[in-house]
Amino acid sequence: MATTTTTDPQTLATRLRVDSVRLCDAAGSGHATSSMSAADLAAVLLTNHMRCDFTDADNPHNDHLIFSKGHASPLVYAMHRAVGAIDDDELLTYRQTGSRLQGHPVPLLPFVDVATGSLGQGLPVGVGLALAGRELDRLDYRVWVICGDSEMAEGSMWEAFEHAGHEGLANLTAIIDVNRLGQTGETRHGWDLEAYATRARAFGWHAITIDGHDVAAIDAAYHEAVATTEQPTVIVARTMKGRGVAAVEDQLNAHGKPVADAEDSIAELGDPGPIEVKVASPSNGKGRHRFQPVGDADPPRYELDGDPVATRKAYGEALTALGARRGDVVALDGEVSNSTHSEEFAAAHPERYFEMYIAEQQMIAAAVGMQVRGWTAYVSTFAAFLARAYDFVRMAAVSRADLRLCGSHAGVSIGEDGPSQMGLEDLASLRAVHGSTVLYPCDPNQAARLVEAMADLEGISYIRTTRGKLPTLYGPDEKFPVGGAKVVRSSPRDRVAIVGAGVTVHEALTAADSLEQEGVHARVIDLYSVKPVDVHTLVAAVRECGGRLITVEDHWPEGGLGEAVLSALAGAGVTQARVTKLGVQGMPGSGPPAELLHEAGIDAQAIVAAARELAQD
Repeated sequence: MATTTTTDPQTLATRLRVDSVRLCDAAGSGHATSSMSAADLAAVLLTNHMRCDFTDADNPHNDHLIFSKGHASPLVYAMHRAVGAIDDDELLTYRQTGSRLQGHPVPLLPFVDVATGSLGQGLPVGVGLALAGRELDRLDYRVWVICGDSEMAEGSMWEAFEHAGHEGLANLTAIIDVNRLGQTGETRHGWDLEAYATRARAFGWHAITIDGHDVAAIDAAYHEAVATTEQPTVIVARTMKGRGVAAVEDQLNAHGKPVADAEDSIAELGDPGPIEVKVASPSNGKGRHRFQPVGDADPPRYELDGDPVATRKAYGEALTALGARRGDVVALDGEVSNSTHSEEFAAAHPERYFEMYIAEQQMIAAAVGMQVRGWTAYVSTFAAFLARAYDFVRMAAVSRADLRLCGSHAGVSIGEDGPSQMGLEDLASLRAVHGSTVLYPCDPNQAARLVEAMADLEGISYIRTTRGKLPTLYGPDEKFPVGGAKVVRSSPRDRVAIVGAGVTVHEALTAADSLEQEGVHARVIDLYSVKPVDVHTLVAAVRECGGRLITVEDHWPEGGLGEAVLSALAGAGVTQARVTKLGVQGMPGSGPPAELLHEAGIDAQAIVAAARELAQD
């Protein structure tokens, strides 16, 4: 059947519904009815309002469209077919092994910026894209986000509403598809459009309520959104799930399923045949803004005989110097910049610093949006608070995003603040993220070099910094490749190897001094790269130290440094080794750092006791 070109949104909406039914029928699964409810909203956007060159995904002036309700992926792919970005053969590969058209959108397609499907994430990412457009790229592209009404129960959506309202992001338009029905029943507010609009207005948004199947009303609302220049706009649209097919329209128990009798349903919809729509191209005005380097700022250098320096301090100083040399580097913080030391970057490069307040989900999402536009984003907060945004980190990996995270104040060594602030799970959780890099420096020169290295890493990278000041172990010209380790102390007579990172490297060195006085020689390994690990150095230590190994970490025993070491040894085929894992066992309380390290069983005294026991063999 020949493809026809249309400018009529109603005709396009019908075809989008037809293709949504076809996709799910071919796959035998998928969210057809959730796609059908938003078809009119999508059709008017494509025909009349979106500005995008679908032959050039890299055009910096293109508008961006995010489906926060990522389960409506059939509609996403039907739109791609309508603009000619994919053909009908690929359209029908939906949910098949190897297809780019996965069950929820991922950025394998050139016009899908980020992965969605974990609800509550699309609008926060849209905030980041809008910030990038206004503050960094300094271009007039618009960010459109289609949201579901069910996900409006997510707190992250309201973090996004508040931040966008606070920033006055007039280049951001959210469209809420209020189809009333969730997966198991009616949503919290049903079709009460004002319940959403009133809340949005309270957060500083311009809110419009419409019939989401009235194309004239939709068109007028989009015009109004574009004309609103001082605040973001939300369009709250009343729709019906499964619109156009009587058997599923506004019916429970149709969620996430193909429409039965697809052929009859397509006939009921009134299939107009294959449709193609010509989307307006963006204006080709000025290019993207670029921040120029502000000088040949040398990386910070810390002398071996100098005063102790906290690695969090080195993080801030290294990031500031990096920002001077590289105009693509931006920094975000969650209102703890005077503790993470990102405040130094803020003072030196205020146009590239973003205060995200105590809203860690929005903070990670904003960084994801910024990296979509090519900005090199560093995000810092206390390690414990990153746990609030873990799903955003996980989904960032699904999005193939490049993010650099810094978690400060980790472990019992933070002292008196107590366990709510200690972040004893971060190494495990970040190691578990696909393709991640996990770094844990023990001195300021090491921290500074690793901050620089992170700028060019792909995927999610994480650096763990400490609150307390640490002695400088390495000279300022020392190299620290990612995936490496440092043998800080060794001899041909070593009978045990002690593997630590961060604060425990210093405890291990103290323990090695004590053990030497007892006639037990101990090798000390600084495993600053927790993922990937230096397998060669670990295997050599097992071979040369009689198979005796101690791991010690300021972290729960589960999933951290010790288990990274065990996994590496197992992967290398090492079968003859005795490994003692020291980690934080009991729930810590408040107290001086030295006392808490002792109570946790990870100080020099505990290491000595473990080494004595191993060395008896």
